[in-house]
Amino acid sequence: MTENLTRVERWERRVEIPLILLALAFLAAYAWPVLDESIPRTLKRFLETVSWTIWGAFALDFAVRLALAEQRGRYALRHWYDAVLIALPMLRPLRILRVLSAARLLNRVFTRHLVGRVSVYVTTTAIACVLLGAIAILDVEQDAPGANITNFGDAVWWAIVTSATVGYGDFYPVTAAGRFIAVGLMLVGIALLGSITAGVAAWVTTAVAQEDSRGPAVRAESQDGA
Repeated sequence: MTENLTRVERWERRVEIPLILLALAFLAAYAWPVLDESIPRTLKRFLETVSWTIWGAFALDFAVRLALAEQRGRYALRHWYDAVLIALPMLRPLRILRVLSAARLLNRVFTRHLVGRVSVYVTTTAIACVLLGAIAILDVEQDAPGANITNFGDAVWWAIVTSATVGYGDFYPVTAAGRFIAVGLMLVGIALLGSITAGVAAWVTTAVAQEDSRGPAVRAESQDGA
């Protein structure tokens, strides 16, 4: 089984657990200063250093995968989003994309392990999107002039409403970055709702098909009993 794996796949499996731990640490280092602005300046600088150090590990992982790929040009084109999520957040206005990079790394692992378990995958993705969306929107909105999303509770409520495409309008982003996050969360919400609808439809179809296949057998048994 292992012999059939490509060099990139073997590398991904080898570094899977360390990168998961780094991604979780990355999200914690990013979220802590956003959720608690009163933390000491030295701790904030330390968390920023941790964040960028782990960011370097993400970049190294992509560089190694690119070097191990048999057709590097094709691999780079197929994984252009990894390069974008690593390069763009170097610009401070786009630092929020760092969250997406960590989320992308976790998704790469979870997709492999939760394949065939659609309900678990969809549920996990939905929860992760709401929490990450809430942290992201709070990061860009809480200090903006005229902002109405200024605490984590409101941010979570906004993320749930937005991902569900309900849009009550009681909370809304006032910054360009916040609106960018809102569009992304809406698109993810639409995709998740589509997945849930498709899953329910597939379950109903399977249940009806099984019931129909059992019907003749049940009638035959009843006739034999009579």
